[in-house]
Amino acid sequence: MLTVGRIAAQSGLSPKAVRLYEANGLIDPPERTAAGYRTYTATALPALRFIRQAQALGLSLKEIKRILDLQRHGQQPCGLVINLLDEHLAQVDRRIADLQALKKTLQGARHVADQAAGRGEPGVICPIIESTAIAAEDT
Repeated sequence: MLTVGRIAAQSGLSPKAVRLYEANGLIDPPERTAAGYRTYTATALPALRFIRQAQALGLSLKEIKRILDLQRHGQQPCGLVINLLDEHLAQVDRRIADLQALKKTLQGARHVADQAAGRGEPGVICPIIESTAIAAEDT
C-alpha cells in the first residue's frame, strides 16, 4: 500500500494533485486506513502517469476524464485523443496568428514612436499609444 505522498512521488505529481484527480473522478477513490489516511495500490500509477503526460500535452482534466472513462468502459480512446490533439493544434495555430498580429502592431507602434521622437512631436499623454489607437480605428 502506498500513501498519497509516496504515490505522488512515484508518479511525479504532488499529493495535492493526486487528491484533486481523485476528487474529479480521474482515479478511483483509494482505500482508507482506520485513521482516514488514503492508501493506494500500485495499480493507480499508470493512470496517474497518463494524466501527467496528457496534461503536458495541454489536455484539460475534463478532456482527460473523457479519455479515461472511455478506456474504463472497454472502448479504445485513441480516436478521441486524436480529435482532442487536432483541436489543440488548431488553438495553437490561432494563438500564433494572434501573436503575429500583435507583434506587427507593436512594431508599427514602435516605428511611430521613432518617427514622432525624430520630429520632436509632443503628445497629449503618449504619442505611441495615441497613434496606435488612431491606426487601429483606420483599419
